[in-house]
Amino acid sequence: MPDATELELTAQEIREAHADSILDTEFHRGRAVLLVNPLRIKAVLEHLYGKGYTMLASLHGVDYYPDEPRLGVLYEMLDRRRVDRISVKARVSTEEPHIDSVVDMFPGADFPEREVYDMFGVVFDGHPDLRRILMPEDYEGYPQRRDFPVGGEPVLFTYNEEQNYGKYV
Repeated sequence: MPDATELELTAQEIREAHADSILDTEFHRGRAVLLVNPLRIKAVLEHLYGKGYTMLASLHGVDYYPDEPRLGVLYEMLDRRRVDRISVKARVSTEEPHIDSVVDMFPGADFPEREVYDMFGVVFDGHPDLRRILMPEDYEGYPQRRDFPVGGEPVLFTYNEEQNYGKYV
């Protein structure tokens, strides 16, 4: 992990190259995080790629309900030469949940982006095959959002079969 000073230097370097890209930095418990403008995510990841962070170790979604912008996409970047890791976080609103796809830079982002789309509803612009991966195509809603109704289908037992499904004939 870069230390707090190196994180700030990296953020400043990226700000100089791309003016409105870095919104903030976080350094907590040894974890370095860049908070990025979602419109500039590709530029930031390309810059980090040039600095040696060539492996996308993880890409996943987060729901920060009730805060806005509510939905987050977290990219864990790894520099395998220095064994160094940095996290890149971008947040989008539920009204306009769009962010650029990074599949062209990191082919391994294909399925994780589809999963974030399927579970949280974040649309990855430019993704080659953006469709549901875990839920049925006709499924409505996004199950990992915090406002998703909990409960689901009733479990069928012999004592409640008739009330749930009608009398079997």
